Amino acid sequence: MNAVATPDLDTITAEKIVDARGAACPGPLLEAKKGMATVALGSVIELWSTDPITKTDIAAWSAKVGHEFLGAVEADGYDRVFIRRGK
Repeated sequence: MNAVATPDLDTITAEKIVDARGAACPGPLLEAKKGMATVALGSVIELWSTDPITKTDIAAWSAKVGHEFLGAVEADGYDRVFIRRGK
Protein backbone atom coordinates (compact mmCIF):
# COMPACT_ATOMS: atom_id res chain seq x y z
CA MET A 1 0.00 0.00 0.00
CA ASN A 2 1.19 3.48 -0.82
CA ALA A 3 0.33 6.30 1.55
CA VAL A 4 -0.98 9.41 -0.13
CA ALA A 5 -0.66 11.63 2.93
CA THR A 6 0.38 10.36 6.37
CA PRO A 7 2.47 7.16 6.38
CA ASP A 8 0.95 5.85 9.63
CA LEU A 9 -2.65 5.70 8.39
CA ASP A 10 -2.52 1.91 8.51
CA THR A 11 -2.31 2.14 12.30
CA ILE A 12 -5.58 4.08 12.61
CA THR A 13 -8.61 2.15 13.78
CA ALA A 14 -11.75 3.71 12.35
CA GLU A 15 -14.91 3.88 14.43
CA LYS A 16 -16.91 3.25 11.25
CA ILE A 17 -16.12 2.03 7.73
CA VAL A 18 -18.26 3.51 4.97
CA ASP A 19 -18.15 1.47 1.76
CA ALA A 20 -18.89 3.76 -1.21
CA ARG A 21 -17.02 1.70 -3.79
CA GLY A 22 -18.67 1.88 -7.19
CA ALA A 23 -20.39 5.19 -6.45
CA ALA A 24 -19.48 8.21 -8.56
CA CYS A 25 -19.20 11.76 -7.29
CA PRO A 26 -21.01 13.01 -5.24
CA GLY A 27 -22.02 9.59 -3.88
CA PRO A 28 -18.93 8.96 -1.70
CA LEU A 29 -19.19 12.45 -0.19
CA LEU A 30 -22.87 11.94 0.63
CA GLU A 31 -22.07 8.56 2.20
CA ALA A 32 -19.27 10.17 4.25
CA LYS A 33 -21.69 12.82 5.53
CA LYS A 34 -24.15 10.12 6.60
CA GLY A 35 -21.42 8.07 8.25
CA MET A 36 -19.99 11.07 10.07
CA ALA A 37 -23.35 11.75 11.69
CA THR A 38 -23.24 8.31 13.35
CA VAL A 39 -19.91 8.65 15.21
CA ALA A 40 -18.85 10.68 18.25
CA LEU A 41 -16.73 13.83 18.11
CA GLY A 42 -13.06 12.94 17.65
CA SER A 43 -13.89 9.57 16.08
CA VAL A 44 -12.48 8.52 12.72
CA ILE A 45 -14.43 7.18 9.78
CA GLU A 46 -12.79 5.30 6.93
CA LEU A 47 -14.38 5.82 3.54
CA TRP A 48 -13.76 3.30 0.78
CA SER A 49 -14.07 4.76 -2.70
CA THR A 50 -13.21 3.82 -6.26
CA ASP A 51 -13.79 7.41 -7.49
CA PRO A 52 -10.38 9.14 -7.83
CA ILE A 53 -11.95 12.56 -7.14
CA THR A 54 -13.08 11.47 -3.67
CA LYS A 55 -9.78 12.34 -1.92
CA THR A 56 -9.94 15.93 -3.19
CA ASP A 57 -13.67 16.27 -2.46
CA ILE A 58 -13.34 14.90 1.08
CA ALA A 59 -10.32 17.09 1.87
CA ALA A 60 -12.18 20.23 0.71
CA TRP A 61 -15.42 19.26 2.49
CA SER A 62 -13.57 18.45 5.72
CA ALA A 63 -11.84 21.84 5.76
CA LYS A 64 -15.10 23.61 5.00
CA VAL A 65 -17.20 21.98 7.73
CA GLY A 66 -14.61 21.52 10.48
CA HIS A 67 -13.57 17.87 10.21
CA GLU A 68 -9.96 16.74 9.88
CA PHE A 69 -8.90 15.05 6.64
CA LEU A 70 -6.22 12.60 7.77
CA GLY A 71 -5.26 11.33 4.33
CA ALA A 72 -5.78 8.36 2.06
CA VAL A 73 -4.15 5.00 1.41
CA GLU A 74 -4.38 3.06 -1.83
CA ALA A 75 -5.89 -0.37 -1.36
CA ASP A 76 -6.67 -3.08 -3.92
CA GLY A 77 -8.51 -1.06 -6.57
CA TYR A 78 -9.91 1.61 -4.24
CA ASP A 79 -8.83 4.35 -1.85
CA ARG A 80 -9.19 4.22 1.93
CA VAL A 81 -9.89 7.81 3.03
CA PHE A 82 -9.67 8.76 6.71
CA ILE A 83 -11.59 11.65 8.30
CA ARG A 84 -11.76 12.63 11.99
CA ARG A 85 -15.04 14.17 13.14
CA GLY A 86 -14.42 17.69 14.32
CA LYS A 87 -17.90 19.02 15.09
